[in-house]
Amino acid sequence: MIPIKTESAWRGTADCKACGIRDMVLFSDLNEHDFSLIHAPIDDLSHRTGQSLYHEGAHAPGIYTLRSGLIKLIRVTPDGRQRILRLLRPGDVAGLEALATGRYDSEAVAMTDVSVCRIPTDVIHRLSQNSPRLHWRLLQKWQQALKEADDWLAAINFGTARQRVGNFVLKMRHATDPGVTTLFAREDMGAMMDLKLETVSREISALVREGAIEPLDKSGRLYRVLDETRLQPASAA
Repeated sequence: MIPIKTESAWRGTADCKACGIRDMVLFSDLNEHDFSLIHAPIDDLSHRTGQSLYHEGAHAPGIYTLRSGLIKLIRVTPDGRQRILRLLRPGDVAGLEALATGRYDSEAVAMTDVSVCRIPTDVIHRLSQNSPRLHWRLLQKWQQALKEADDWLAAINFGTARQRVGNFVLKMRHATDPGVTTLFAREDMGAMMDLKLETVSREISALVREGAIEPLDKSGRLYRVLDETRLQPASAA
């Protein structure tokens, strides 16, 4: 078995009961008895932008709950192209497939600096067998991951370039402020939408000129949504 090189920083053992986003994550419904069943340590880890948490096909010692930042799930196509399957946000779980297969189906890469909790798979299996609360929560996370994958495919992989970029801008709006959206490196966006880098840049520039969005900083990542109707599929045709 080849060890996974994650280049992560161990920040200690996670305190799940005191987690700041506990209501969003996998252990949100656990009670004191459930926590008493956790005998292996749950690691609190940090990864810098661009670092891999795990690699496609690698043996999976655990799954990851994302506490802060953004993660992209990547696969390489037979012709060597990199495709981003979907993005994970705080509260999402990375590597759920490992509970069934023992291996990761994709590579997980930090799009920003991230903090995660790595939960050993044997902890999840033990809790799932003894806690109906975690079993139900796992089913919810499976359904959420499937829906997210379907939504990404439907929204940003079909239609014209303008429709794809417009939908992407809408999907990346902040949960706490829908008037603000975060975009990424144009190469990453192209990999998500199956568009060329130049096409993505051209469409974003056009949306800015037309008054649909405006940049909020010089990084080209943060934008304010000014006219949502110009981002809708009907107006982007």
